[in-house]
Amino acid sequence: MIKENRVVVTGLGAVSPIGIGKENFWEACLAGKNGIGKITQFDPTGYTSQIAGEVQDFDPAQFIDKKEIKRMDKYTQFALAATKLAVDDAQIKNIDSERTGVFVGSGIGGMGTLHNQYEKLFSKGPSRISPFFIPMMIANMAAGNIAITFKLQGPCECVVTACASGTNAIGDAYRAIQRGEVDMMFAGGTEAAISPAGVSGFAAMKALCADHNDDPAHASRPFDKNRSGFVMGEGAGIIVLEKLEHALARGAHIYAEIVGYSRNDDAYHITTPAPGGITQAKCMKLALDDAGLKPEEIDYINAHGTSTHFNDAGETEAIKNVFGEHAYKLAVSSTKSMTGHMLGAAGGIEAVATVLSVENDIVHPTINYETPDEGLDLNYVPNTAQSRTVNAAISNSFGFGGHNACLVFKKFIG
Repeated sequence: MIKENRVVVTGLGAVSPIGIGKENFWEACLAGKNGIGKITQFDPTGYTSQIAGEVQDFDPAQFIDKKEIKRMDKYTQFALAATKLAVDDAQIKNIDSERTGVFVGSGIGGMGTLHNQYEKLFSKGPSRISPFFIPMMIANMAAGNIAITFKLQGPCECVVTACASGTNAIGDAYRAIQRGEVDMMFAGGTEAAISPAGVSGFAAMKALCADHNDDPAHASRPFDKNRSGFVMGEGAGIIVLEKLEHALARGAHIYAEIVGYSRNDDAYHITTPAPGGITQAKCMKLALDDAGLKPEEIDYINAHGTSTHFNDAGETEAIKNVFGEHAYKLAVSSTKSMTGHMLGAAGGIEAVATVLSVENDIVHPTINYETPDEGLDLNYVPNTAQSRTVNAAISNSFGFGGHNACLVFKKFIG
C-alpha cells in the first residue's frame, strides 16, 4: 500500500480587486472592503451590466520582465505575480525542479487577447494577427509560464472546470503530493475576463447584476433577499503546497494542513445547479470522508456564494443536508461579496482566505447582507468579521457544467 503523505500550506499569493499580496488582501477581507466599481478597462456605455471587480494598481513590471509582459495575456500576468508573491511568502530559497510542479486553473484563459486579435483580424486582415496570439490566449499558458519562470520540471497542468477550476487545481496538486509524485506544488486559479465579450456574454445569460450600475458598492450581495446576479471579478490566488517532511526540513512556516478534497458533477444542466444542492452536498460529504472528519468538526465554510438565487439557495440547502443542526453553529461567508466572482480564479483566492481563517481564528464577513431571505437562515457573517475558533474549514466551488469541488483545511498539529 502506498503511503499517503501529509500536505501543508506554506505560502499564499493574492492578486485581487481588494488587494495585492497576502497582507493587503486579508486586511481588506476583515475590513469588509468593497472591490466593485464602474468598469474602466473599456467603455461600458450601453452594456446591461457596467460594473466589475477590477484589480487596482497592478503593475506587471514589478513581477515580470518588460519584454515578457507583451507576450502574456493579463490572466497569465496575474498568475505569475500571485505565484511570485506566494513563493516569497513561503521563503523558498532552493527548488528541486524535478520534484516541484504547478497546477493553475483558468475558466476562460486569454479572453482579452482573443477580443483584441479578433478586432485586428476583422478590421485589418489576417496579416496583422500577432504571432503571440495563440500562446497568449490558450488557457494552459499561465501554468506553462510559471513552470518556465521557476524551471519546474514536475507535473504542469491547467484545470478548466469553469468556476471550480482553481479549487480543482489545488485539490489535484494535493493528490500529487499525497501520492508521492512531488514534494512541492504551486496551485490555484487565475482569470482576466473583464472584456466586452466577457461582460456581454454573461449579461446575455441574465447571470450578471444589472440593477446596481449607479451603486456598485452594494451590487454583490450573496444570500441577501435582494440579490440580483453576480458581479464579474478578476485576479489570481496561488498557494504553495508541500509534503510535510519537506516543509519541516526547511523550517517553513505552516499555515494549515490540507486534509480533504472531493469533486463530482451535477449532470443536470449547463448553467443551473441541480435542485436542492443534492450533488453539492454529496461533494462536501465526500470531502469530509476524505479528511476523516465528522460534520460537527467543521467550524467555517467559505461558500461559493455567488449572489445568484440558484446558487445561494442550493448551497444553503446543501449545507443543511450535510451538517444538520450543526449548520446553525457554522460561520458561512462569501469572499465574492467583496471581490466579485473571479471565475476560474475564485477557488484560488478563496482558498487563501480559508487558510488565513484557520490560522488566525477569524472569519471575514459577507458584506451587503441586509435582508434575510426565506429559508436562507444560516450565520452568513453579515457585514462584520467574527472572531471564533476555526479548527477546520471547507472551501466550496461550483461551476457551469455542473462541476463541484470542495477542499478541507485544518489547523496543523505536528
